Amino acid sequence: MRPRLPDFRLETYFSRWEFVARYNLAGSDAETLTVGELLELGDGVLDLNELRLGYVETWGTPALREAIAATYERCTPDDVLVFAGAEEAIYWSVQLLAGPGDHAVVVVPGYQSTETVLLAGGADVTAVALDPADGWRLDLDAVRAALRPTTTLVAVNFPNNPTGALPDRATWQGLVELCAEAGARLLSDEVYRGLEFDAPLPQAADLSDTALSVGVMSKAYGLPGLRVGWIACRDHAVLEMLERHKHYTSICNAGPSEHLATVALHAREKILARNRGIVSANLLLMDAFFAKHGELFDWRRPDGGCVAFPRYRGADGVEAWCRRAVEEAGVILLPAGLYESRVGPVPADRFRIGLGRRNPSSALEALDALLSV
Repeated sequence: MRPRLPDFRLETYFSRWEFVARYNLAGSDAETLTVGELLELGDGVLDLNELRLGYVETWGTPALREAIAATYERCTPDDVLVFAGAEEAIYWSVQLLAGPGDHAVVVVPGYQSTETVLLAGGADVTAVALDPADGWRLDLDAVRAALRPTTTLVAVNFPNNPTGALPDRATWQGLVELCAEAGARLLSDEVYRGLEFDAPLPQAADLSDTALSVGVMSKAYGLPGLRVGWIACRDHAVLEMLERHKHYTSICNAGPSEHLATVALHAREKILARNRGIVSANLLLMDAFFAKHGELFDWRRPDGGCVAFPRYRGADGVEAWCRRAVEEAGVILLPAGLYESRVGPVPADRFRIGLGRRNPSSALEALDALLSV
C-alpha cells in the first residue's frame, strides 16, 4: 500500500514525543481549562446532565453558529459552517477551491496541510515567503507577482504559525483588495485571533463577501479537546459545497463538544483575557532566557498568537539542537525541518517555541542546564 499524502511532519513528530517527553515547550495552543472551570465561566448556561447524546446538525447547532457569528462584524449564523477542528475545514477548502489546472498562492512558513493537500489535489502552488529580516513581513508586491490568470486561491495564516507575524492594517486591507482584483478567493486561517498584543485585524469574511475565515476553539481559546472549528463566509454557494463534502468525513461534530464550545464563546472575553495574560507572563521568561544565551539565539517577540520562531546559531545546527533538547533534557521544540516547504524557502536555522502554556520555567531551566554542559 502507498499513502496518498506524505507524512504530516509536525503531527508525526508530536506522535513520537508529545506524551512521553517531560516538557512540551512547542505547544501551539493556549493553556486549557477543565470542564468544571469552563462551566463555571459559563455561569450555569448549560447543565450537562440534561444534554441528549444524539446527532447534531451537520452545519452545527443553531446556538453554536449564533455564538460564532457574534464574533464577526458582518457575518450571520447563516454564514457559518462548523467542522471537526480547523484541519477538516482546511482539508476540504483547499481541495475544493483549487484543483488541476488551477493556481494557488500560499504563505511560508505555514501549516503543512494547506500546501500538501493543494499539491496532492493537482493544483499548481506558488509560495510567498515571509521575510525574517523584516520581522516576517508580508510583501504585497510579492503576492502580486505570484498571481496568475489561473489563480483561484490565496491562503494565509495570521497571526502566523510558527512566526507569530501579523501584517499591519494597510497591508491586510491591501491583500483583501488584491485578491478581489485578481478574482482569487482569500482563505484566511485566523485560529490565533484574540491573542494579539495590539488591536486585532478585521476578519477576512467581514472584509470580503467571497473570503473564507477559518476559526477554531483549539488555539486562542485553549480548548483543542473539543475539536470544534468553523468557516465563516458570506458566499453561501461555497458553504453549501463544503457541507456536502463534510458528509464524507465527520458528518457532524460531537454534541457535547458543540455545547461546550458555545459556553466558551459566551465567555469569550474572559477566556481570551486569561490567555493573553499567560502569554504576556511567558514572554518575560523568554526574554530573560534568550538574553542570557544571546550568543546562541536570535529572539524576536511575536506580534500575536502563542508561538514564536527564534533562530539557533549554534554550530551543531537546529535539528541537532532540538534532538538534544528532547532526548537529553526532555523538552520538545520543533525544528525548522518540520516546516520545510516544497514550493518556497523556509529558514533552516529556526525552531518553534510555544508561549501559551502555564509554567514554562521548568522546561527553560532544563534547557539552561543542557546549554551549560
